[in-house]
This record gives sequence, C-alpha cells and structure tokens, in this order.
Amino acid sequence: MFKGITKRWLLNTFGVVLAVIILLVVCLCVAAQSVCYNTVEQTLNARVNELSATYDDYTSQSTADFQSTAEAFLEEFPYKDSLELQVINASGRVTVTSTGFEVDETEKMPDYEQALENENGAAKWTGKLSSGEKVMAQTKIIKNPQGTPVGAIRYIVSLEKADFTVTMTALVASLIGIIIIACVAFSGSYFIRSIVKPVREMSDTAKKIAQGDFDAQITKMYDDEIGDLCDSINDMAKELDANEKLKNDFISRVSHELRTPLTAIKGWAETMQYGVPDRITLEKGMSVIVKESSRLTGLVEELLDFSKLQSGRLTLQMERMDILAEIEEAVYMFKERAVSEGKHLLYDEPEEMPPVYGDKNRLKQVFINIIDNALKYTTVGGMVGVQVYHDFKDNMIKIIIADNGCGINQDDLPKVTDKFFKANQKINGSGIGLAVADEIIKLHKGNLNIDSSVDVGTTVTIGLPIYNENSIFDEEPPIEAIPQNIAKDNN
Repeated sequence: MFKGITKRWLLNTFGVVLAVIILLVVCLCVAAQSVCYNTVEQTLNARVNELSATYDDYTSQSTADFQSTAEAFLEEFPYKDSLELQVINASGRVTVTSTGFEVDETEKMPDYEQALENENGAAKWTGKLSSGEKVMAQTKIIKNPQGTPVGAIRYIVSLEKADFTVTMTALVASLIGIIIIACVAFSGSYFIRSIVKPVREMSDTAKKIAQGDFDAQITKMYDDEIGDLCDSINDMAKELDANEKLKNDFISRVSHELRTPLTAIKGWAETMQYGVPDRITLEKGMSVIVKESSRLTGLVEELLDFSKLQSGRLTLQMERMDILAEIEEAVYMFKERAVSEGKHLLYDEPEEMPPVYGDKNRLKQVFINIIDNALKYTTVGGMVGVQVYHDFKDNMIKIIIADNGCGINQDDLPKVTDKFFKANQKINGSGIGLAVADEIIKLHKGNLNIDSSVDVGTTVTIGLPIYNENSIFDEEPPIEAIPQNIAKDNN
C-alpha cells in the first residue's frame, strides 16, 4: 500500500512535519513549565525580600524575641491563601505555621538544611512532600548581630496549579498538533492521490502503447504539469500510431518496389532459359533486365543510405570541389530519358562558380534524386529547368531545379522531407529519397527549400556555402531561363 511516491512522501514530508510538530509541542510544554515555575519562584523571592526588610533592624540575641517577632509577622501575613509560612526555631523545629495545622516533624526540609550552609542564609527546594504534593519551598535564616542563627522563616507554595497549567498547555498544544497533523495528512493524501492515480494510469497506458496499442489515451484530470505530461503521452501515442502506419505503408511500398523489378527480371530470365527468342525479343529482354537491375540497385542504395543516416553512420568525404561539374554530370544522365519521355530538360550553365566544400558523390546523389523526381512528376511536353548562381547576399551557391508538373498539395508540403512520407501514391517510389537528400544537405551546412502549387509546379532551391568567400562575379545572374516552380516529391 505504502510504496513509491506515497512512501517517499511519508518519510520525507509527513515524517518531517510530524517530527517538527512533536518538537514544537515539547518545547511549548517546557516553556510553559519554565514560565509557571519562574512565576512561583519570583513570588517566593518577593516574599523573602519583604521578610528581609522586616528583619533588617533585628538586634535581639534572644530566640524568644525572634519567636514573638515571627509570630507577629505571621499574624499580619496577607498571603495565607496562596502561601504557607512556617516559623522555625534555632533548633530547626517548626513552631508555628500560617495554616494553623500541626506540622509533621518527620517531614524533611532540604531547603532549610542548605540555607544553614549557605553564606547568604537562603535556599530553595522543589520536590514532593510525604503526602505526595509537589511544592516549592524557600527558607531564610534570621541571624543576630553576632551572626548566630536565632531562627528561620520558611515559605511553601503548592505547584499543583502550575502543573495543572502546564498540563492544560500540553493538552491544548497536543490537540492543535493533532489537528495540524490531521490536516497535513488529509491534504497530503489528497495531493498524493492526485499524483499517484494519474501516474499509475500513465504507466498502464504506456505499457499498452509499448505493446502496440496506440489508440490508448489518458484522461486529463488536472491542468498542470501532470496534465501536460498526459497531453504529451497522448500526442506521443498519436505520433507513434501515425509513424507506425507510415512505416507499414513504407514496407508495403518498398516490397512492391522490390517485387516489380524482380518479377520483370525473373520473367525475362525464364523466357531466355526455356527458349532462345529472336534477336529483337532478346535485346528487349536484356534491356528490361538491365533497367530493372539498375532500379533495384538504386533502391537498395537508397535504403542503405537512409539506414546510415538513422544510425549516424553516414560519413562524408569532404573536399574542395567544382559544383558545376557534378550538376552538369547529373543533368547529362537524364538528357536521353527526358527526350525519350517527351519532356524538356533545360540547364542554364554559368561560365564559372566559386568552389564549395563537400562530398561530390553525395551532392551528385542529391541532384540526381531531385532531377529524377522532377521528371517523374512532369507530364509529356512539360519542362524541367536547372540553374546555378552565386547568392552574394547569403554568400552561398544556389541550385534551382524546377518543373511545371503536377505539384504538391499545400498540406503535404511541410512533410515531404519526412521519412516514409509520400504525397503522391500513384507514382512509384520509396518515400525516403527527399529525407536522405535533406539530411545530406544539412550535413553540408546548407539548406533545401521547396515551394510548390498543385497543377502549377514546384521549385526546389538548394543552398551550399562557398569554399572561398572571394567571388569572381560582380552581380547575380538572372533566373528567367527556367520555370519558377519545381514539381518535386519523394521517390
């Protein structure tokens, strides 16, 4: 029952509060006793001072004179209701008291015995009488001019009222302490329940989520940090659910992407195995096998790159490089494809461009991926344009790849660089091409921006920092030679 947060609260908070309250009650009782006893003691001291004033001029050497003087003092003593006054003769025997009752001669008088030994002739004692009553007593020795004791006056006061006051104080303080402890326990238990219950629910829900139940949700009961945590777990479950669906779609899509070329390769290989076709059919089959093999190779390499990116194992061979050479090579690779598909691939090649610092193979991979997608999503008769220029304002090399194809929906545009996301399900692709490209550009300290409109086209702008800040261009080249939109989506 008492474990976890509840146990820590009992030990760390409630235990400390309980200890502090007990300490305060004990201190209050001690203080109350000290005050009450000090008040009694001050009363006795005041009476002794009055007695000293009475016997300041005492010059008689006779004990009889002392006895008569003491009895006269006792007769006029005004505090008989609160104090007991005893007259003691020179032999240490109580001769008369203010109560009028006979004195028990066996009763010990420690204060009288101590007063005889003290130089000032006074002493105080607190203890219990033979009857069990707790009292405070103070004795004053009366001496003649020669310093010989002729008798003593003893004051006795009962401590029952003082002890009663102390007891009542202790009871009241204890009652208040119990009330405070009860309030702390009640409020603390309510507070603990307000934490423990949601935490337990979150723990149960987290276990369900860990087991794959992404529909599990936590009921938000408080608008505080616990409520924020509930919202975070609920959002996490939704994100995991969305990612799980994306992952399943990705696996299904990749399986299809792998199965299609494998089926084509297997089919043509079996055709060639069981009979020698004519030359035209043979060339067609070999062309299909080579094309689909290249497609499989590209897909596998793309998956390997993505795996390396996810695990942080993707390394770059950075060097000072000519960015124009890599862009030109990437464009050249798609020239024949563009012609065969009835599309126009334009490249506005500048004369020179400052070098950049990067991995030429990885950057060429990015250019190939984006140009390939641009052609893929451009219809027959459409146009894809590539341009490079030096952005003097940002001191970067900007590569613009644009087409006037189908474009991307505005709702999907922010997600096209997310892993597994694929906006257009009609076109073949794994959905990780742009995710890999975006990560490669980020590793080069560059940026990749996409602007698109449906049925208008898309523009992809890649920015790469230059290797040398000294540029040979005096002004930025114009961009009119290519379309202003690039139709771009994930592979």
